[in-house]
Amino acid sequence: METVIEIKHLEKAFNDIPVLTDINLELKRGENIAILGKSGTGKSVLTKCIVRLVQADDGEVLVLGNDVLRMDDEQLNEIRKKVGYLFQGGALYDSMTVRENLEFQIRRTQLEKNKTELRQLVEESLENVGLLDAINKMPGELSGGMKKRIGLARTLILKPKVILYDEPTTGLDPVTSGEISELILAVQEKYNTSSIIITHDIKCAKMTANQVKIMKDGKFYAEGTFSELCESDDQEVKAYFS
Repeated sequence: METVIEIKHLEKAFNDIPVLTDINLELKRGENIAILGKSGTGKSVLTKCIVRLVQADDGEVLVLGNDVLRMDDEQLNEIRKKVGYLFQGGALYDSMTVRENLEFQIRRTQLEKNKTELRQLVEESLENVGLLDAINKMPGELSGGMKKRIGLARTLILKPKVILYDEPTTGLDPVTSGEISELILAVQEKYNTSSIIITHDIKCAKMTANQVKIMKDGKFYAEGTFSELCESDDQEVKAYFS
């Protein structure tokens, strides 16, 4: 099975304080990996290093066979078009309608689209998340769950091969959290995407992940399937599933 992301011996520190220490990870085509860990363990920093929103100090990050850490800006932008990133709050532009938010995603990548193609892409992406009727709404009119869905629609509009989810269910009620988890699975099935899902939500990890990794002190402390980790006798691991 094709490897879409391979991380080797990744290191990152801020002000000489280690945040990521010797991180190694392999993500296969069509696979979802959930990463659990307490706040401050480096989970979000890891995903930002993958797309070089944060510059790693050492190691390798291979995305679709390309070493992200050693690319120039033009090469990096080309790779970023193939990697979707869902931020915690959706990161929508408050002054733009939902339609304009999605259109902006296309225009910023300098893809040439006529008005008909642009409209079709926007509508298809909103249909994928069940929110076509919100196309003319402003972000301030949306609930937290709707903002997450619109953020995912904006990610999907470029048909990414890889999606990085940063706390996709944070701040949502249990029912909406379950709906977002189901949506992650639907996207994986429809587009054969590969995903890394940063989460504190054990139910989300159980529903969406083929593999689960637990971070502690900037390292992967334990890994396996959800069932394997549930059965662990390690007290650090059991604390997540009790």
